[in-house]
Amino acid sequence: MSGLARLKPWEVGDELWAIIEPLLPKHQRRARWPGRKRLDDRLALQGVLFVLHTRISWEHLPQELGYGSGMTCWRRLNEWHKAGVWQRLHEVPLARLRAAGAIDFSRASVDSSHVRALKGGRRPARRRSIGDDPAASTT
Repeated sequence: MSGLARLKPWEVGDELWAIIEPLLPKHQRRARWPGRKRLDDRLALQGVLFVLHTRISWEHLPQELGYGSGMTCWRRLNEWHKAGVWQRLHEVPLARLRAAGAIDFSRASVDSSHVRALKGGRRPARRRSIGDDPAASTT
């Protein structure tokens, strides 16, 4: 192991944060009535990942970790979802891997059984029930 400290699964390292941070929406603090300072996005993300990794409920997120409240993390998750952050977070690293030729499609599997055949497609054969008489269906 190198001299770097091993990160916990919910902690976001600097290299990963450099990819994620530009994808997050920017928020300007109001000049008049600024209110409470917004929790740092990186801490909120780590709070979200902690809840998802440990499968605890949002309200049980320990304050001692410094990730804010569970409700704050949940709201940030919802905000990012509505802003399309998760879709972009999937697309950006995938594009980088494609550009580097680091994706091996030789072991890929594609299943489109959940997609409707818009131009018809063959109808599946009728399945017989347990009580069906095979001789009766000769028509």
